Formats: sequence, C-alpha cells, structure tokens
Amino acid sequence: MTAPTDTDKWNRIYADNDRDSMQAAKVLRENTHLLPASGRALDLACGLGANALLLAQHGFDTCAWDISPTAIDKLQSRSLALNIPLQAETRDVVALPPPADSFDVIVVSRFLERTLIPQLITALRDGGLIYYQTFIKDKVGDSGPRNPDYRLDRNELLSLFRTLQLIYFREEGTLGDVRQGTRNEAMLIARRDDTCSGQ
Repeated sequence: MTAPTDTDKWNRIYADNDRDSMQAAKVLRENTHLLPASGRALDLACGLGANALLLAQHGFDTCAWDISPTAIDKLQSRSLALNIPLQAETRDVVALPPPADSFDVIVVSRFLERTLIPQLITALRDGGLIYYQTFIKDKVGDSGPRNPDYRLDRNELLSLFRTLQLIYFREEGTLGDVRQGTRNEAMLIARRDDTCSGQ
C-alpha cells in the first residue's frame, strides 16, 4: 500500500470544505486599495480560491494554482456560477514555480515553502506586489499546522522578502491583549522596484 501524498491529503480536506463561508486573506481584502489598476495576478497554493475570485472581480487576468484537483474543480465550478473569469490549474507550485517577470500581483495565504520565495520574487514584474499571510510560531491559539517547520519565526517574513520594498507588515504575536488584533499569523505586502534594488 502506498503512502498518502500531499495531493491525497488536500483532496480529502477540500472534499468536505464549502468556500461559500470563507473569505479572501485578510492581508488582501483589507488592502485592495494598494492593488494596481490592472495586470496579471496569481493566487498561489490557492485552495478553494477566495483570493483568486477577489482578484478577478477587481479586473485582473487571474491564475489560481493548487496541488489539489478537488480544490481546482470546486473553484472552476464556483467561478463559472458567479460568472467570474479566471484560469484555475492543478499544479505543484514547488516543482513548477511561476516563471520570471510573469505577474503584477502574487497572493500567498496559509502556505509556506521557504525555498520558493526567491522564485516568487523574480516572478514579480517591476512594480509588482506580493501579498503574503501565513502562520507564526509565536501563537495564542491552536489554528494552523502543528509542525513548527510550517510556521514563521519572529520577523522571518521580513527577512524572506528583504530585497523588496516593504509596503505593509503586521505581526502581533502574543503582545498585549491577545483577545484583540490579528493573532497567529504574519502579514506582508512588498513591492519589486528594480530602480531601487539594482535587479
């Protein structure tokens, strides 16, 4: 008997999941005013695609990639039902990352593969934005992965995207009144600016 794969795991998760009750990542939905007027966008490791749907509704030529065919099938059905055009694709984003200079906006939420970060940076076009939100080790609840390898260290998100222009960052950890604010996750928006970075 073969061991279950990542694809099998996520297919099981998404088979019982209903996107109607879910929202786009907070970092995106609360900062849509920073989006460019138009362009090409990617929801990477999209799951059921709430980020992709929001981006497409804002007029972007939107791609949505995930390893789970179940998730992609559900996203395609929902986009058709809502008449929101986008290109959803079953894709192992680690094995097949986005090519260089291919997107004006990339959104990643609740997914962490550190080795992929340099390719995400080069996949941004000059002036392109990355919106990133995922789990941190400095947590106050049980949401998110149990394996600490899939959680960020303090300020690690800043370090991973240090070659980009920082636009927005939030990581509250366990500081202050933990019943308020944004806990358990870090959020970042950063911009590729070749005129400043010398890329």
